[in-house]
Amino acid sequence: MSEEAAPERIAVIWSPEARADLRAIEREAAMQILLSVDRYLASRNGDVKKLKPPLTGFRLRSGDYRVFFDQKDENTIEITGVRNRREAYR
Repeated sequence: MSEEAAPERIAVIWSPEARADLRAIEREAAMQILLSVDRYLASRNGDVKKLKPPLTGFRLRSGDYRVFFDQKDENTIEITGVRNRREAYR
């Protein structure tokens, strides 16, 4: 039995705005967001969609929150924001 090779891990850059967004969220929800991001980075699994113009980048859904990020290169993403779904697209 051969094991399927796991995809190479992606490096993450958190923008100052995204760090502030995450700190403003209650601890339990913030931990769930971090777990969702980690799961995506490790296995490319998650509810990720490319945003439509005029928005750019991608979004990852994590419960009631949306993690917005840009693909810097093949192995690097920059997380640009974390917002509640009610205010995510305003």
